[in-house]
Amino acid sequence: MDQGRPFQYDEQRLVCDGVDIAGLADSFGTPLYVYSAKQISERAGLFQNAFAGTPHTVCYAVKANSSLAILKMLAAQGCGFDIVSGGELARVLKAGGPEVASRVVFSGVGKIAGEMDAALAADILQFNVESEPELELLASRAAALGKKARIALRVNPDVSAETHPYISTGLSAHKFGIGIQLARAVYARAAQFPSIETTGVSVHIGSQIRQVEPFAEALEKTLNLVRELRADGHNIRNVDAGGGLGIEYGDKSFDAAQQVQKYAAALQSALGDMDVHLLLEPGRFLVGQAGALVTRVLYRKANGDKKFTIVDAAMNDLIRPALYQAHHEIVPVVRDEAVATEEADIVGPVCESGDFFARSRALQQTEQGDLIAILDAGAYGLSLSSNYNTRVRPAEVLIEDGKARLIRRRETYDELFAPEIF
Repeated sequence: MDQGRPFQYDEQRLVCDGVDIAGLADSFGTPLYVYSAKQISERAGLFQNAFAGTPHTVCYAVKANSSLAILKMLAAQGCGFDIVSGGELARVLKAGGPEVASRVVFSGVGKIAGEMDAALAADILQFNVESEPELELLASRAAALGKKARIALRVNPDVSAETHPYISTGLSAHKFGIGIQLARAVYARAAQFPSIETTGVSVHIGSQIRQVEPFAEALEKTLNLVRELRADGHNIRNVDAGGGLGIEYGDKSFDAAQQVQKYAAALQSALGDMDVHLLLEPGRFLVGQAGALVTRVLYRKANGDKKFTIVDAAMNDLIRPALYQAHHEIVPVVRDEAVATEEADIVGPVCESGDFFARSRALQQTEQGDLIAILDAGAYGLSLSSNYNTRVRPAEVLIEDGKARLIRRRETYDELFAPEIF
């Protein structure tokens, strides 16, 4: 692991910002999510510093990791938020207070009336509208509440991003946004609603994109549209460039600061001297490498030549390997160079063949009761988790200033059963 990561070895024991991981597992149990507050804050700072010369707001993509403690920390650092549901709106208001609403953008293709009403009442910065029927509903809800909804249309620039097909969003074949060639007509229609104010244009082409060129291409197309819209009389002030800047899972040489600088340079070159307020929506980049899932070995077994290491975490705790065929580096919590390496599948106890974290992975041979850590798990870990097989979700611990703080306790069965009627 490189020196820029929070998870390192200290005398063969894995630590997070100096805090012993094995001790955390003993104190809080496993499976356990552990996060570095320091790295999350530093990653947000990379964006804020790289764009310091450009009017901008960093709107953290809440879906990546919606922990209230993390949201509160980012709000205190001046970040805004990109939300995709009424529940995420409630989360950011709970974490940051009503004043944070002025830094909230509401994205998503399926907003419902109640969610719109809550966002209008909170007076959020902007709705990123993704279809004409949504525009009509928002206009009617704003009129009924005596409010004015500030909107951007999310345009689809038909730009290809080299990423997993499930997280690519910028092509005409995807469900997201409005075709950029149709946008001027939809803006003209939006301007006819007294309850709508057209304030921005939004674009987002996907997630886990590791080259900066697609971002620049999408922004250039978006800025050409902004020029046309301003000529049509629309007071376009905000350009939402979306998020999606990727990380390198398991790449020890990954330089986050350099990647953000490249990203900023590409967007700023596209912007030129154009007078707009830039909205940025990083998610995974801020939290992905700040987190790890710590799990304990339950059993070892072999089916012929095939070896399995069965751990107490499962696909309901971290579904990325099953859903996206995602690679996560997996390391022993206590390293012993005298112990041989073996190749095994790292699997969980859920009754699905897809319940695995790695296939045929070379790892220090483990014994029952040993701890291993699944790294780079801070994004789309707990936020995508479930209670499948009636499993309680993991606890979460945040490392701040060299101390561990429990930010989410492990669920209980009574809490799982509470909504049910029988």
